[in-house]
Amino acid sequence: MEKFEGYIFTALCSINFFISCLLFSRVTREQREPYMDEIFHIPQAQKYCRGKFNEWDPMITTLPGLYLVSVGVIKPVVWLTELTGEVVCSTAMLRFINLLFNCGNLYLIYLLLCKLHLREKARTTSRRVLSALSLSTFPVLYFFNFLYYTDAGSTFFILFTYLMTLYGCHKASALLGVCSVLFRQTNIIWVAFCAATLVAAKMDEAWRVEHSKKRDEKSPPSQIPLSFSGAKKILLFTLEFLTSPSHVKAVLLVAWPYAVVGAGFLVFVMLNDGIVVGDRTSHEACLNFPQLFYFFSFSLFFSLPVSLCYHRVLRFLQALKKQPLFFLFVTGISLLLVWKFTFVHKYLLADNRHFPFYVWNKLFQRHELMRFLLIPPYIFAGWNFLDSFKSRSLFWTLAFLACLVAATVPQKLLEFRYFIVPYLMYRLHMPLPSLPRLIGEFLLYTAVNIATIYIFITKTFHWPNSTATQRFMW
Repeated sequence: MEKFEGYIFTALCSINFFISCLLFSRVTREQREPYMDEIFHIPQAQKYCRGKFNEWDPMITTLPGLYLVSVGVIKPVVWLTELTGEVVCSTAMLRFINLLFNCGNLYLIYLLLCKLHLREKARTTSRRVLSALSLSTFPVLYFFNFLYYTDAGSTFFILFTYLMTLYGCHKASALLGVCSVLFRQTNIIWVAFCAATLVAAKMDEAWRVEHSKKRDEKSPPSQIPLSFSGAKKILLFTLEFLTSPSHVKAVLLVAWPYAVVGAGFLVFVMLNDGIVVGDRTSHEACLNFPQLFYFFSFSLFFSLPVSLCYHRVLRFLQALKKQPLFFLFVTGISLLLVWKFTFVHKYLLADNRHFPFYVWNKLFQRHELMRFLLIPPYIFAGWNFLDSFKSRSLFWTLAFLACLVAATVPQKLLEFRYFIVPYLMYRLHMPLPSLPRLIGEFLLYTAVNIATIYIFITKTFHWPNSTATQRFMW
């Protein structure tokens, strides 16, 4: 069975790569020149190709991981094939690096699904393979496989980091985490998540030991009721665990490689006087709490075929009926966060090449009360998101939510690319859906991919006083 699964997966990888190459060829023919952020990334990579490692474009805000990997791949190929001239480190050649990352992401997603759903391995061959294929075509990630952006490589190293954590190779995981940070500094949050999963496992173990003798608390922490008393119980236990020298020592013995990476990152932040390198004016941190609501809505839309069903809606209505005061409290907090902590980045209002521009203009700016009227759907989207994790321990879920908050809330700009890694983590940990649901998900992703690539290629426009061709994109 495993051999057959390997053949099927290899065939799908080949088909995926072939179709991606055809799309890549079409996109590159239509957009030969660097576009959008490529006008910074491509010239910088070309400088590295020429050995000019001391030259840096101050407009670039990320570390040089993408350029270093590009040079590391291209230079040996150029030497072996004796390529010369403009084709070396051309726009097309640099973009092709992300197609290679796309293949790597497909394989890593498959391995993660096998590891995370090990107990179901005997009866989920087709579902694992289709899940991996579907997630590798996740529209926001898949689109940027055809441009020279950091997203494909950044996602690759984060997934690789997490896979090594699951296999217990923590030194290798920490090293891969450093590589991910070289692609995007905020990836340090997901390196911290890898360490946090180890802490969560230790806390689960401590919880079971502490409560095994109490009849009324034999249940695992994931089954603690969603209430104020349950929250208080978890908070007290967490404080007790984190202040216990024996527990802290047990965690550090396992997680010290991640602590070393974290310490190194803090040194970088102090020396750099911040996380951002280069231009910082457009990347100022703030407490944009509604970003969480945007992410929950984003996740609900893209997971609609695999997460939503009649029974889940019914459970939500029953939860509302059972705990009205709790949901009323959540609604009040949400109103406060939307009222006082909504920030709008100047790029969101000014750059009409990005899809979020139209989401904001057509939805949020339709009426000044619209952002408040969306709170009930936000609450349902958030509940649906958390309900998907009911098979995970509460401590794991809390670790994930803490990292999700750290990854989204400080961002002032509504940018769907920032949601790629947290969405993939969410979807990977969801129980494997049925085959019809996975087919629905794959069809949704395929439809969105066809639409976005078609719009990018054919629906061009020009700005006043500019001859440059503009295109719509994520």
